[in-house]
Amino acid sequence: MTATPPTVAEDHAALLASPDPKLAANKRLVYDMYRIVLQAGLADRAGEFIADDYVQHNPNAGQGLAGVQDYIRKTRPERPIADTLELPLIQLIAEGDYVTTSFVRPEKDKDGETYYSTWFDLYRIENGKIAEHWDPMLKSDPPIDPNDKKL
Repeated sequence: MTATPPTVAEDHAALLASPDPKLAANKRLVYDMYRIVLQAGLADRAGEFIADDYVQHNPNAGQGLAGVQDYIRKTRPERPIADTLELPLIQLIAEGDYVTTSFVRPEKDKDGETYYSTWFDLYRIENGKIAEHWDPMLKSDPPIDPNDKKL
């Protein structure tokens, strides 16, 4: 069986566009947070995007802005800030105060064969900052640097 990855978005600007200025701003907030904080590993800049009282539903990361910053520092090195997301982004969807990202996630099975899964993150925006986050991480999952999951 051949592993076929989902199709990734070629045009990130098109994903960021919306006729609704609020939705466009929410998508840009999440996209830039991902580029600067999660991809570049710049934990000290997290407060530009994330609320102090941030609610985290990933069981391996702490609560609040400080919890995010601690998790970033423990799981990834600092890197240069790229103009776009380097992970294989499938879609960026905004509805109301919520933004969802989906990425291709290459993995290895027990035989060392590559297969593809999809990673989803959901963010809730409040007062221009990310106030809450959900993802499918399990408590039994080791903390990872998702930037190692490129195609």
